[in-house]
Amino acid sequence: MSIILGIDPGSRLTGYGVIKQQGRHFTYLGSGCIRAISAGDDLGARLQVIFAGVSELVLQFKPDLFAIEQVFMAKNPDSALKLGQARGAAIVAATNAGLDIAEYSARQIKQSVVGSGGADKTQVQHMVKTILKLPGTPQADAADALAVALCHGHSHEALGKMAGKVTKTVRRRLR
Repeated sequence: MSIILGIDPGSRLTGYGVIKQQGRHFTYLGSGCIRAISAGDDLGARLQVIFAGVSELVLQFKPDLFAIEQVFMAKNPDSALKLGQARGAAIVAATNAGLDIAEYSARQIKQSVVGSGGADKTQVQHMVKTILKLPGTPQADAADALAVALCHGHSHEALGKMAGKVTKTVRRRLR
């Protein structure tokens, strides 16, 4: 069993999603947004809100695994830099808690959850709702963060299976 914290970073709204994974089964534990908008236009203050918010989530949910969406190159370089700084604040909070960091591109996340790397936000929301058997549709940033966590769960499970197969193969060769 693993608890996975997924983060969809943003300099104003940072989505988070927390799931429990037992084998191939996922259970919803929580989701929402860290609202750095309250800090106004002061980027340093917004990054502090993100850092404190992720730190609080780590204390509250005690995740075993941490996954975050990678920066994509936006049309506006200033926006990409701010997004990178928001990611950095979240990553430092997770690293301070001793968590390893897994990063996935938006395409990998959509492929893992929807089956298409070009899926739109409504498709991601629908699949997250379906996979986690949620009674309602999560807010877009929270759904994206849950999708990050689900992507990591799928990847983590696949890596575990491969490691098990490699171990079995090595044991057979040693006999």
